[in-house]
Amino acid sequence: MNKLTSAVKVLVVDDQPLIVEELGEFLESSGYQCVPCGSSQEAIERFSDDADVGLVLCDLHMPGMDGIQLVQELQRLSGKHRVFEAIMLTGRADKQDVIKALRAGFADYYQKPIDLDELLDGLQRQEVALQERQKSLQLGHLNQKLQYLSESIDDLYQDLDKVRRNPSPRGGAEASDDAFIDPDRLQIPSIFNQLSPRQLDVARLVGKGQTNYQIACELGITENTVKLYVSQVLRLTHMHNRTQLALALSPNNSGLRQRVTAH
Repeated sequence: MNKLTSAVKVLVVDDQPLIVEELGEFLESSGYQCVPCGSSQEAIERFSDDADVGLVLCDLHMPGMDGIQLVQELQRLSGKHRVFEAIMLTGRADKQDVIKALRAGFADYYQKPIDLDELLDGLQRQEVALQERQKSLQLGHLNQKLQYLSESIDDLYQDLDKVRRNPSPRGGAEASDDAFIDPDRLQIPSIFNQLSPRQLDVARLVGKGQTNYQIACELGITENTVKLYVSQVLRLTHMHNRTQLALALSPNNSGLRQRVTAH
């Protein structure tokens, strides 16, 4: 691994400026980009502003928010969309402190005065672990998108199958259209004519005030697929939310519907 090209930034947090400066100079010379911080509050701000920060070195005992509380706050900010690895630095840690820190999410810890070569080895190990976690996170997001796509394609095939099983009767185009006009379609604004049959089904059920769960049960699809269809309907009809969509399809609010769907 070539540290001269490492894209991972290291957040260095300690209330003693000389320690932050020494660690920063050492890690910069080892190929890492450092983000120096003199307090937990500053660290939270820098972490939030810089998505490239993936490694955190922080002191355990600091005024205000200590190292454990800091890492827990960074975890909260990261949610399910970001990962990082944290290493604890401490000058006076008993066994209970170490156990508490490891349980809180620290990957490792080092006692002050710090052996810089040992710290660099540990940091390199955590960078490898971070890369694996980032790959897993990216794969998870990709799998979720593929699942949504697969469910949407399945629903489209179901719609096509329904059309094939119920072909239009022979005759003129006008006779065919008149014979199979959906009564509900006569009551909806023309802006909804561009929707697919399944999108229209979902839109009508939203208009009836049904939840995503209820719609999923009625149509035999998953809640995630319902969310996908609702998002598509809102985009295609240029509406902002479900409430606006429901008003546009409400049979008891014709005046409101005209105002809502006017462009």
